Amino acid sequence: ALLVQLITWVQLVENAFKAVAAAGDDESSSDQPIQESWKVQQGLLLELIKLTQTDLDKPARQKVMCAITLDAHNRDVQERLVRDKVVSAESFQWQSMLKCYWLEDEGDAQMQICDARIWYAYEYLGNGPRLVVTPLTDRIYVTATQALHLSMGCAPAGPAGTGKTESTKDLANALARACYVINAAPEMDYLTLGNIFKGLAASGSWGCFDEFNRLIPEVLSVCTVQFKAVCDALRARSGRFIVQGDEINLDRGVGVFITMNPGYLGRSELPEGLKALFRPITVMVPDFMLIMENMFMSEGFL
Repeated sequence: ALLVQLITWVQLVENAFKAVAAAGDDESSSDQPIQESWKVQQGLLLELIKLTQTDLDKPARQKVMCAITLDAHNRDVQERLVRDKVVSAESFQWQSMLKCYWLEDEGDAQMQICDARIWYAYEYLGNGPRLVVTPLTDRIYVTATQALHLSMGCAPAGPAGTGKTESTKDLANALARACYVINAAPEMDYLTLGNIFKGLAASGSWGCFDEFNRLIPEVLSVCTVQFKAVCDALRARSGRFIVQGDEINLDRGVGVFITMNPGYLGRSELPEGLKALFRPITVMVPDFMLIMENMFMSEGFL
């Protein structure tokens, strides 16, 4: 349902862009279709909020709350498009959003953001809550998907409680991929890490290593070689590759994320070779006002 919701929203906005292009140079009504599509989206959101005030069972209520969370973000995106007078689908404000298209020729759904193209994975992840998407989350999505597009890992860094791991998990949810969060500990050795990389590469899952710089330097240096083997295989578009002496099948959907809290005691500095394999993101404190407003809406407050 959320996939169809995202596809129909993208069609709503892009149809408005097409209507603007068809209208030509008529200044008086240049952004009228964009404003109308924004009003349509606001109406749909209000209908969903009213739906939460009815007698729903728990799974249905959870679905509607997820739909409200995502629709509220969609409405805010359209509000920014109207405010910035964006009238083309080629503009960066629209290209930098995570969009979903149904490709008739392939008979499949594809997520598109900037120049990254990622196939929807259809992994069933349960009927759980979704993260409130703030402008910070949008920026993280752009950086993370560009890292995947370039066959690299991604390294969100920032203070505790800013949503580094949760944003990674929510991006995996949006792309319908399984994401396994692994708490890195000084007790982990290179064999453990090697086995994790083998499993992620063979299954096409995502791995998020929390507080990666807690690993000891000796393990981090071997990890560089292991993860480089995965990155090289992705760039070469290989079907199989060798890591730690074993030949493994490669699923191109694999993604590796490492989160770090800088400035804590007992943390190692990452080797330069390992840093080069990860695209860094600095994560700051999110907009709590926007998150609270969204949570109130999903609970039925108009």
